[in-house]
Amino acid sequence: MDKDLRIIISGGGTGGHIFPAISIANAIKAKRPDAKILFVGALGRMEMQRVPAAGYEIKGLPICGFDRKHLLKNFVVLLKIWESQRKAKKIIKDFKPMAAVGVGGYASGPTLNVCASKGIPCLIQEQNSYAGVTNKLLSKKADKICVAYDGMERFFPAEKIIMTGNPVRQNVLETTISKEEARKQFGLDPEKKTILLVGGSLGARTVNESILQHLDVVENSGVQFIWQTGKYYNTSIMQQLEGKNLPMMKVTDFISDMGAAYKAADLVISRAGASSISEFCLIGKPVILVPSPNVAEDHQTKNAMALVNKDAAMFIKDSEAADKLLQIAVNTVKDEKKINSLSENIKKLGLTNSADVIADEIIKLATR
Repeated sequence: MDKDLRIIISGGGTGGHIFPAISIANAIKAKRPDAKILFVGALGRMEMQRVPAAGYEIKGLPICGFDRKHLLKNFVVLLKIWESQRKAKKIIKDFKPMAAVGVGGYASGPTLNVCASKGIPCLIQEQNSYAGVTNKLLSKKADKICVAYDGMERFFPAEKIIMTGNPVRQNVLETTISKEEARKQFGLDPEKKTILLVGGSLGARTVNESILQHLDVVENSGVQFIWQTGKYYNTSIMQQLEGKNLPMMKVTDFISDMGAAYKAADLVISRAGASSISEFCLIGKPVILVPSPNVAEDHQTKNAMALVNKDAAMFIKDSEAADKLLQIAVNTVKDEKKINSLSENIKKLGLTNSADVIADEIIKLATR
């Protein structure tokens, strides 16, 4: 066995990219404890905190996306791309990776471009049903492309595609507590129907407004709620809830144990990020998806429709959510037949062991 297995993993920007990347790194380390893994991210983005917290080293590039509204500002962006390319060359020269992995996001562009130019094998992982710009550009140079949805040959060379699914957070799959225990953990009634609302770590304004505008529905629903507001919105929301008696609702800015939160819930309301959808598929969790309109190529709507077209999820437009979402969720969670049907159908779409399959492909590329 080669004792000098060195892998570079690049990309990020959101939790949906970072958590799968860390899962892949963990799977590589489980198979090859001797492996040295270096992450390359974008300075100022989420990965610069999350990766070190997971126990891995990360180097930052000063890269950012193009400003489509203020074209003159893109001169600075071009300078940052040039500087990132220069820094990526230095990182790769020093680290000497045997394979490179891109998970999408700004940093993976210069990192994998440099690696490919030096003959270092490259693998990209596309999490969404609609490929991102960076991955589409990198696909010409990649040796393998790991995907989670059917029909991705419309973006990538078919001979390079491997259907792997998306890696997910292990604590989501490994939770062993019962539904009743999970509800007690959140200070809720162990017997009552429960809806979980999540909008990502920063929050989703529309999802939050759907609750704030209809607190009367919350109080009269006979249902209880776990509400992750996101850190960005939490202070304002807590001020608006001050003085209100809402024992049926657990409100928090961030949930560290998502496994317990999913276990407690009969129904989830969520954005339609690829990583979250993969988690719902693997645990068979009924979900109402509210795709974010603020993402490239409206890819969250495309992710959602891939499930809706198979009767595996419900879908509400962001523009309609504040008015409709809460009442539809309350009606749905009380409909046992609908909940069971959603659960059965979404579970059929889950692909297990994704991180292990991707890790095997990376190790093969690195040692060929």
